Amino acid sequence: MTSIELLADALAAYRTGDRDQAAELAAQAGREGSTLADELRAYLAGDGSAPVYDQPSAFTAFIRGGGNVELYRALSAELAARYDSAKPESLLDLGCGDGLAVVPALEQASHLPPRIDLVEPSAALLDGVHERVPSAQCWQSTAQDFLARDDLGWDFVQSTFAMQSIEPEQRAEVLRALQPRTGTLVLAEFDVPEFEEGSPEHLHSLVERYERGVAEYGEDATLVAQGFLLPVLLGIVSGQQRTNWEHPATVWAEQLTTAGFTDVGVTPLADYWWSPAVLITAC
Repeated sequence: MTSIELLADALAAYRTGDRDQAAELAAQAGREGSTLADELRAYLAGDGSAPVYDQPSAFTAFIRGGGNVELYRALSAELAARYDSAKPESLLDLGCGDGLAVVPALEQASHLPPRIDLVEPSAALLDGVHERVPSAQCWQSTAQDFLARDDLGWDFVQSTFAMQSIEPEQRAEVLRALQPRTGTLVLAEFDVPEFEEGSPEHLHSLVERYERGVAEYGEDATLVAQGFLLPVLLGIVSGQQRTNWEHPATVWAEQLTTAGFTDVGVTPLADYWWSPAVLITAC
């Protein structure tokens, strides 16, 4: 069996709760030269309840390395161009993180919205972005709680790879709340392939994509894999402690239409190891 087949079987075993079998299959795949297999075996050797490295440092290494460098460069340039074209008087960024997308976009743009609201659940990440955009009003909050607190509206709303972290039913509520209060909504998300979850095709696809993703990080591969990529992957496989709910771009567009947006379009943004990144615009 190839390392991909062995790893897919390892994920299938993990999905059924057989950690020992998953670890054994990962060890066999590692002997076939798979970096992902070595990382999976090491992860499964732990207690599985906490990453080897603290999540903030692992996520920082992930988001600021590998294919994310070019991805966010393209994203910020596209957002800046849209600020200059639309000239919004008010801007909302839901799930802004530490500003990796919005800060360079604002720095590149000729037009700066007079009112900027930045929303992020993590206090540490929000502090980082506030230092770089001192004129912004920063809110430590989830999107759900923030939109329930007042009836503000915005000319331009963006959310960059953050809506996928909201469980679909709650996301539907967020989109419905945004629709009457938004001039233009721009989502950056991934156009993921659609599989039956847990099917052999799904598990093979996960292995192939994650193998490419881990390989992009060189000396930081263990930090990124143990502290971020593997917890996310195994959450997808098991359906427990899940942190992401992604869809094909057509499904994102359908969700926006259901929420009441009437003009929805999808444009390519960048190639990426996980799936092609797209911009979804709705009015």
